[in-house]
Amino acid sequence: MATDVLVLNTGVADLRRPDFDFADDLVGKGGLAKCKTEDMPDYSQQQIRHWIEQGFATAGGPGNTAPLIARTGLKVAIGVNLGAGDYDGLDAQGRFFYDQMTANGIDMSQIHIHPSLHTGTTFIHSTTGGDRGGIAYFPNANNDFDFEVFKPAVEKLKPRIVYYMYSGLSDRGDAKGGRDLAEFIKWCRRRGAVTIVDSHTLTGNPHELIKSGRAVGEYRLLEPLLGEVDVFFTSCDEAKLIENTLAPKRDWRRFDEHQNNMHFLEFLAERFWGDYGRTRLFGVTVSDGAYEKHVCPDGSGAGPNRIESRFMAGEVVDLVGAGDSFRAGLITYIAGSLDTFNYGSMDFAEAVQMGNLFASLYIKAPLDDRYGNIKDYDKMLEIVRSDAAYPSFEALRKALG
Repeated sequence: MATDVLVLNTGVADLRRPDFDFADDLVGKGGLAKCKTEDMPDYSQQQIRHWIEQGFATAGGPGNTAPLIARTGLKVAIGVNLGAGDYDGLDAQGRFFYDQMTANGIDMSQIHIHPSLHTGTTFIHSTTGGDRGGIAYFPNANNDFDFEVFKPAVEKLKPRIVYYMYSGLSDRGDAKGGRDLAEFIKWCRRRGAVTIVDSHTLTGNPHELIKSGRAVGEYRLLEPLLGEVDVFFTSCDEAKLIENTLAPKRDWRRFDEHQNNMHFLEFLAERFWGDYGRTRLFGVTVSDGAYEKHVCPDGSGAGPNRIESRFMAGEVVDLVGAGDSFRAGLITYIAGSLDTFNYGSMDFAEAVQMGNLFASLYIKAPLDDRYGNIKDYDKMLEIVRSDAAYPSFEALRKALG
């Protein structure tokens, strides 16, 4: 039986503590950055294991997506680098990540244990109130992601969808200005897989970067990639940074957010959709839903379209992973409608609404049970297709059963 979804790269443990204020100093308050592995704080493996046991850790990267997809009943596998260590062959972070994934029924047979680099680790300064603390990501073993190591996983598992997380976070994965990743994605497509890649390269405070109009070098990695990938969704902040880097001409402040999101998707389509013959779906996520634009194999298409989330009620617990969980829902829908996606006849708005549902259920869940609200595929689809209103998050959870 073929695997439905293979998720690759960026195996990471996210550690959250109120005393991680050093993250603000490294990346700026509210910022996120890829830091140098050699600058990682010198916490012992015993200390990190202790924090994990105290509940200060969540599984990031594929941990924000793969368990959500698997809980709907799809067959999911992960291919990542994890660090070697004294916890049944893995380091503390790697053991935590591995155990979290296997507990959710995910195939971990295709991991690669790196002999010299620790598992990727993110230190998140957890804060109270509306302020977001710094998010300092140390790639460690992820920095050495080798496509030749993981091509056999694609050949063996024959995944219907290949999801690479993320462009911009692996020195080796991003080699040759992103051309290696673009070639790998093309290779996966030629083997029959639908491909999705996202980017996660904010550096410092995104609002200051947008205001300055300054290019962010990591987004140049998208230049060879976006012509090859089938599905691409990014946040509204990243959209501005991407265009500032690839075509620095627009004064975003002159237009409202709706106009900016519409413009960005038109820009991507004009620049990267010259070769028809297959379905493409690109989009921008916003706080209350998403925008999508798609093209069908015959060159017809639609959009940009704004799809407002029907599942906004309830207080947000943690926004980290919001975009990842949205993409988990989107991928789940595409996997359940793969033939219609390939023919271009899929209900694209409904697919986005599934992403909205997943994101809402994820960011409003307690940190010690981030996956518990996700139900089997038929139930999730029933909620998406229902005309019912959900005045509170509890009403939505009750409807899910």
